[in-house]
Amino acid sequence: MKILVIGAGAWGTAMAMSAASKPNAHEVTLWARDAAQAATLQADRANTRYLPDVRFPDALQVVSADVDALAAAANLIVLGTPMAALREWLQRLRDVRAPLAWLCKGFEAVVQGAPAGHVGLMAHEVCREVAPALRSSVLSGPSFAAEVARNQPTALVAASAHADVSQLLVTAFHSEALRVYANSDIVGVEVGGAVKNVLAIATGLCDGLQLGMNARAALITRGLAEMTRLGLALGARAETFMGLSGLGDLVLTATGDLSRNRKVGLLLAKGMTLDEAVQSLGHVAEGVYSARTVLARARLLGVEMPITETVVDLLDGRLAVRDAVHTLMTRDPKGE
Repeated sequence: MKILVIGAGAWGTAMAMSAASKPNAHEVTLWARDAAQAATLQADRANTRYLPDVRFPDALQVVSADVDALAAAANLIVLGTPMAALREWLQRLRDVRAPLAWLCKGFEAVVQGAPAGHVGLMAHEVCREVAPALRSSVLSGPSFAAEVARNQPTALVAASAHADVSQLLVTAFHSEALRVYANSDIVGVEVGGAVKNVLAIATGLCDGLQLGMNARAALITRGLAEMTRLGLALGARAETFMGLSGLGDLVLTATGDLSRNRKVGLLLAKGMTLDEAVQSLGHVAEGVYSARTVLARARLLGVEMPITETVVDLLDGRLAVRDAVHTLMTRDPKGE
C-alpha cells in the first residue's frame, strides 16, 4: 500500500514511522512543507525536534516534492496537520481518489467576521462542507506521539461512515505494537478527542494547585459526563464515550506527563500567563484553541458544561486560578 502522510510534526512523523515499521512494510512517504526540513529529516533519519532519539525505519522516505502528485498516486492519505490547517488541506485534496484520514483533535475556531450564531465545526463537518466527495475518516484515541514512534503498545480508533475506509486504516497501521479498532461513530470519536483536551487543562490546573487525588478523580469523572452530554446532543452514541476515544483518551490526556494540554493547566497554576504557557510548549495545545468553540456548541444546544465554561473563563482572563476552583466547588448541589 502507498501511504502518504502530510505534515512532519510529532504526530505525522510518529504515524508514518508506525506504518513503515510493520514487518511487511508499506511504501510510506512523509511530506514536509519546507524543503530544507525534509532534506534534514531524510539525512538524519530522525525528527530531532519533535521525536529525539527515535530513528526512522528504512521503509520511510521524507520528501517535499509535489504533494498533489503524491496524493494522486497514494492508496491512503493521512493528514498530520493541526486543526487550524485542516480546511485548507481538505479543499486542496477534495478531488483525490484515495481515502483520507486526519489525526487532529478539536473544533475549528470561529473566524473573525463570521455570521452571528456561527460556531466552529468538527473535522468531519468541515470535510462535509468543503470536500463532500472525499471518503474520509478520523484516527484517534489515547496516544502520545513519542510512545507510538518508539513502538510502545498503543490502541487507536479508526472512525468513518464508510466501513471499508476504517478497515483500510486497520490494514495500514494495525501491528503488534499498535492496535486499531474500527468504529462507525465519527461524531462520538471526534467529540471525545476535542473535549478531553479542554478537560485536561482543568485537571492540570487541579494538579498544579496540589488539590489532591480526590479532586482529580472528580474532575475526570464529571468531565466525562460533560463530554457525553455534548456528544449525545450532537448525535453520538453513549457507548463511544466509555471506549478508547472517550474515557481512554480523557484519562491519558488529563494525567499523562506528556500531555501538552495538562501542561498548560500546570503552568497556569504556577502563575504563568496563558501566552507564556503556550509559548513555552513548543507544540500546539489544541484545548486552548478549541475550548471556546466547544462551549459555544454546548450553549447552542442547551448543554450544561460547567468545567468547560470555567476553563474558558480562565483562559479569557475573566477568572483567576484560585477563583476557578471556588466557582466549581460552590455550584448548587445536584443529582449525579
